[in-house]
Amino acid sequence: MPAICGGPSCEKPVNSRKSAIRVHRIRSELAPDPTTRLAVIDTDSGFVTVLAKRAEAAGWLLRTSGGAVPPDQLVAMKLNALLVDPAVLGDEAWRYLDRVCSLLPDLGVVVCTGRSTVAQRVRGLRLGVDDWITKPSHPEEAIARIEAVTRRHRRGRNETESAPVLAGELEIRPDRFQAFVSGESLDLTRREFELLHLLAGTQGQVLERETIYQRVWGYAMAHGDRSVDVFIRKLRQKLEKRSPEWEYIHTHFGVGYRFDPEPSGDASPVAPTAPSTPVASDQSSQVVHKSFTAA
Repeated sequence: MPAICGGPSCEKPVNSRKSAIRVHRIRSELAPDPTTRLAVIDTDSGFVTVLAKRAEAAGWLLRTSGGAVPPDQLVAMKLNALLVDPAVLGDEAWRYLDRVCSLLPDLGVVVCTGRSTVAQRVRGLRLGVDDWITKPSHPEEAIARIEAVTRRHRRGRNETESAPVLAGELEIRPDRFQAFVSGESLDLTRREFELLHLLAGTQGQVLERETIYQRVWGYAMAHGDRSVDVFIRKLRQKLEKRSPEWEYIHTHFGVGYRFDPEPSGDASPVAPTAPSTPVASDQSSQVVHKSFTAA
């Protein structure tokens, strides 16, 4: 699939195989804590090489790829940010950006690509992209923009994670990795707390089992794995023991689970919910390089 060349630095692809991932392990006395973890999807070897040197000076851990990296692999990398040129993804660019932004809301996503239309940039930002850089771009500016994006995400995450969450009779305390009812601890394990905190943070939304597993366990769920269901059952038992008058976690059969505190009653099981279908985009957004496939 041909790529958009951002300038004279556009040479041979970074990787001869699109699926290959190169890892630059950065060691520096000036490395921040925690280390910024960045993945780059781009075939402009000149740009990526200079970017890697800047990242090395900053003490970052950098991974590069010449093609799309599956979202479950991005989860396993525990990234802070993703820099991607949609031109290398071809017709799947919009679908890939939509999926990554939907499954990894805490990941900073920066697009760095060639000439684009206002409609394309707006579409990307509305999908969840945090910033959009036009090539040719100086790697130093790209680094600064990535820093700004990760800083905003960390600030928002810290504020959200440190604040107590009140739901029904439940008080969730992220600062203590525990939940309480009338001052009494539920005695949650670390994994149980992470599961409860994730569900409570998306109150009212249905989370698929695969999404829950990726967000809590940190990697893709194997076929037939029932870990999510087992931990949901344990969590429900502890909630029912301390707060029997309330129902917190609802099952969507064949899909996943929804956190929505309700007084206990003879509630009927929730009907299966089909995943929403992305709305087709306007053809006018494909004016300049038509799904990012032409220079």
